[in-house]
Amino acid sequence: MSTVGDHVERFAPLWQEPAVPPRWIIWHPDADTMVFDTELNIPVPVDDASLGEVLRRMREAGAPESDAYPGRACG
Repeated sequence: MSTVGDHVERFAPLWQEPAVPPRWIIWHPDADTMVFDTELNIPVPVDDASLGEVLRRMREAGAPESDAYPGRACG
């Protein structure tokens, strides 16, 4: 006999962390906010005039945000 819990568990992948992390992250180092490219391991050069709209669209799309360094160790 199956229960509601068993039925819901088959959808578990829908709320688990993705196997591949997102490429672009909104990063908050100190009092700054920038877009970080985790594939190239560098901040994305977004001009100040466009940054607000870029961040708005990223947030609307569900891009993750972090105060911690989102890249991998260099070297």
